[in-house]
Amino acid sequence: MSNVDPAAAQRFLATRTALPSKPGEALTEISRRLRADFAHYNWVGVYVLEGKELVLGGWDGKEATEHVRIPVERGLCGQAAREGRTVTVGDVTSNPDYLACFPYTRSEIVVPIFSGTEVIGEIDIDGDRRNAYDASDRDLLEALATRLAPTVLAFQRESSGRSR
Repeated sequence: MSNVDPAAAQRFLATRTALPSKPGEALTEISRRLRADFAHYNWVGVYVLEGKELVLGGWDGKEATEHVRIPVERGLCGQAAREGRTVTVGDVTSNPDYLACFPYTRSEIVVPIFSGTEVIGEIDIDGDRRNAYDASDRDLLEALATRLAPTVLAFQRESSGRSR
């Protein structure tokens, strides 16, 4: 049995085009909607690649993470960015690369967001049960990642404009 019903995934993707115009607000809103529509998504964040760091662009969950900036050399998020592939871990307590955020997290899925062949960000989701994510989650999140690329690029442009 799949976690994500294909019809529910299609409805989610079809109705998620109306997002706030400000990139940071849009990334927070998509995180909120994912958590609201898929109960096994306990914490959802969208990280944006800025240089050699992943910067938290938007999130939704019971509490904030301390990991608002993650070097690409560290953690499962860094692994997904370095390798340019989805990383799914069924039991984070047995994975030495896991950067602990919350004591109740048991599984994680990290899906890179691409512009062409370049990783520009990622969707990071934590779950409170082991083996919470399967191929249906990966398929939904990879399709969503494709749709989020323009928003992530806008976030990067906005962020680089602020740093000048």
